[in-house]
Amino acid sequence: MKPGWILAGTALALTSAVVFAQEAPVDLLPPGFDSPAPSPTPAPTATRAPAPSDPAQPGSPQPAATQSGEIVQPLPDETAQGPGDLDVTDLPSLEELEALSTDELDELLGLKPRFDIPPAARRSMERVGVLGADEGGLQSRSLARQPAALVRAALAGTTKPMISRWGHILLRRALASRLAAPEGMNPVEFATLRARVLNTMGEHVVARALVQDVDTGNYSPALTNAAIDAYVGSADIVGACPAVRLVDTDRDDAVWEMLVGICNAYAGEETRAQNDLRRLLNRTEDGRIDVLMAQRFAGSAGRGRRAVTIEWEGTGALTPWRFAIANALGEPIPQNLLADAGPELLGTAAITPALPLSERALGADIAGNSGVLSSRAMVDLYSQLFAEEGVQGDAVLTASQLREAYVGSTPEARFAAIQDIWSGGGDYAYGRMVLTAYATARMPVDDAFADNAGELIASMLAAGLDGDAMRWAGQVEEGTDGWALLALAVPERSGTVTDSELDSYVDNDGSTGQRKSRMLLAGLAGLGRVTDGEISEYSERLGINLSAPTRWARTIDAAAQAENAALVAILAGLGMQGDSWDQMTARHLYRIVASLRRVGLEAEARMIAAEAVARA
Repeated sequence: MKPGWILAGTALALTSAVVFAQEAPVDLLPPGFDSPAPSPTPAPTATRAPAPSDPAQPGSPQPAATQSGEIVQPLPDETAQGPGDLDVTDLPSLEELEALSTDELDELLGLKPRFDIPPAARRSMERVGVLGADEGGLQSRSLARQPAALVRAALAGTTKPMISRWGHILLRRALASRLAAPEGMNPVEFATLRARVLNTMGEHVVARALVQDVDTGNYSPALTNAAIDAYVGSADIVGACPAVRLVDTDRDDAVWEMLVGICNAYAGEETRAQNDLRRLLNRTEDGRIDVLMAQRFAGSAGRGRRAVTIEWEGTGALTPWRFAIANALGEPIPQNLLADAGPELLGTAAITPALPLSERALGADIAGNSGVLSSRAMVDLYSQLFAEEGVQGDAVLTASQLREAYVGSTPEARFAAIQDIWSGGGDYAYGRMVLTAYATARMPVDDAFADNAGELIASMLAAGLDGDAMRWAGQVEEGTDGWALLALAVPERSGTVTDSELDSYVDNDGSTGQRKSRMLLAGLAGLGRVTDGEISEYSERLGINLSAPTRWARTIDAAAQAENAALVAILAGLGMQGDSWDQMTARHLYRIVASLRRVGLEAEARMIAAEAVARA
C-alpha cells in the first residue's frame, strides 16, 4: 500500500502506510450465561451465635457471595454526610423557585435528561454518515489513518459553494459517506465540519440526514448550530427541537429564542412558550414579523389557535429563518420579495416540498446549475407543473417547451423547443442544459444539427450521458467545441490528442483570454491524453504553467499518491469553491483532474474537465 501523509503545523510530510485494525470478537452474552450458577440453597431455620473465630464476627474479613441469588448490601459509610451536614446556603428561595423556568428547574434538580434515547437504541459514533460503501459512498475508513489537522483545515477552509456542478456532486458524495473520524479528531467534530460544508453548498437536506445519524445526547454546541442551520434550510422547524431542548449552548439570539418557544409549545408547555414569545416581541423592532410567525407556529401545537396577522409590507429582505418559517406555516411570500431573494434561498426553494410548484421552479435553474438537483429531478418538477391545472407564468411555458422537446413531431421541432429552453436560462443557463440533457440524448445524429453539436454534447454531459454524447463523434469537426468535449469525455481513448488537433482548436478559440483552450489543455494533461512535449509547447503559447508548485498542489498530489479517494475529493472541493468559473485556473483544474484519475475517480475527472471547457 502506498504511504499516507500528515500535516505538522503548515508543513506536509509523508508518513507510514494506512493500517486497518481488526477488532477482536466481542462476547454478546451477559456474565453467567456460559456457566450458570447453581440454584440458591434455602436458608436454615436454626441459627447460632458466631464463634470467636467465625468470619461473621465484627472486624473479620467478609467472604464474597457465592450464590447468585444472594443480595449483598454494603454497610453505611461512616464518612457520609448526615442530615445535619447538608449545605443549604445555596438553595433558592421560594420566590426564586417560582421565577425559574421549567428547564432551569429541571437543571437545578438534576432532572434534565442528557439522552432522549434508551440505552439499547443508542448508536455508535464509530462511523457517521448516510451513504455506505455498497450504496455508492466512499470506503468507511478512508480518513481514519489520516491526520486530523489536515482534514480539519480542508473542511474548515471550504466556506463557499462549488463553481463546478460535478465537483459539487463529488464532494456531496464524500461528505455524506459513512466515514470513521480521523485519528485524534472527535467524531462529533468531524460530523460538525461535514455538516457545515454541506450547509454552505446548499445541501441542507443531506446535512440534516447527516446530523440525524448522531444521537442528540452526543451533540456539542457547534454540532447543534450546524444542525439548526440544516433544519432551518430544509424548513423543518420542529425537527430541531430535540437538539434545542437537550443541548446546553450559550446562544441567546432571536432565532434561538424563537426556536426555544416553538419547541416548548410542542413539548406541551404552550402557555410558557407564548409568554416567552410575547416578551421577545415586545423587545424586538426589526424582526417583528419573524416573532409573529413563531407565535402562530407555536399556537398550532395546542388546542387553541392564536390569531396572528402577518403583514409583509416594510419587513425588508428575506432571511433564511423568515423564508423557512413562512414555508413551514404555508404563509405566502410576496412575489416581489421572492424576486429579490438571493440565489441561495431560491435554490433552497427548489427542494422545499411545501412550496407550490411554480415557486419551486423559480429556483430550479439555480439548483440544477449548482448540482443540488439532478436532471431527472428537474424533469419531474416541470412534468408535475405541466400537469397542474390553472397555473400560469414563465415556468409553465418552460414546462410546455420541455414536453415539446420530448414529443415534438419532427427532430427540427424538438430542437427548436430545446433552444427556446436554453435561451431562458439567464445567469444560470447551464442549469437549462441540465434540464434538457435527456431530451438532447434523444436527438438523431444528423448533418442538420452539426453546427449545434457542441451545445447538444454539453447538455448531455451535464447529466453524465457520455455514451449518448459519443454517438456524435463522427459528426463533429476537428477544432470545434464538440470535438474538444468528446476528447475529454470519451471513457477510453486510443492514443493522445495530436499537435494538429490542438492547434486547430486553439486557432478557432474565440473565448475571452482563450480560457477554453487553457481548460482543454489542463483537462487533457490531467487525463494523460496529451504528450509532455505538447503540454510544454501549448503552456507557453497560452501563457500558463500547469506544474507551478503551491501548498495545495503538493497536498492533493500527496493524497493522490496515497490513493486516498476521500481525501482527494475533499481537497478538490477546497480548490473548486468560488462564485464563478472565472476563478478557476487551468493549474487547479489540472491538479484536480490528475488526482481524481489517479485514485480511480476517472469518470468524475472526465466530467469536471468537460464542464470546464463548456462553461469557461
